[in-house]
Amino acid sequence: QVQLLQVGGGSVQAGDSLRISCEPSEHTFDNFAVGWFRQAPGLKRQRVASISWGGNAKDLADSVQGRFTVSRDSAKNTVYLQMDRLAPEDTAVYYCAARQTYDRGVLYYLHDDYNYWGQGTLVTVSS
Repeated sequence: QVQLLQVGGGSVQAGDSLRISCEPSEHTFDNFAVGWFRQAPGLKRQRVASISWGGNAKDLADSVQGRFTVSRDSAKNTVYLQMDRLAPEDTAVYYCAARQTYDRGVLYYLHDDYNYWGQGTLVTVSS
């Protein structure tokens, strides 16, 4: 079965950068859109970013615009979340999610739109 494997995360200081990657564990398919979500203690899971199968359509939540970048490397079948100028309020468990699609430009915004989820990776940002 298809699984999403996440790599990255860790503990950093405010102002530092991190990159998290997400890729299918098997070469089952490569036509998938991806969403990034995060969940902090005491808060509900929120969407951070979305990217289309083709990579040209992207959307970032207001809270991370100007600091985070979502991208994908089709050759590696991998999606990345680059996090710059991290702040303590970014501390959370970050999850990637994927949905198979045959539309290269469509974006998905809702938690329930996605069929596959990564294991999550913790990002801790200290003052």
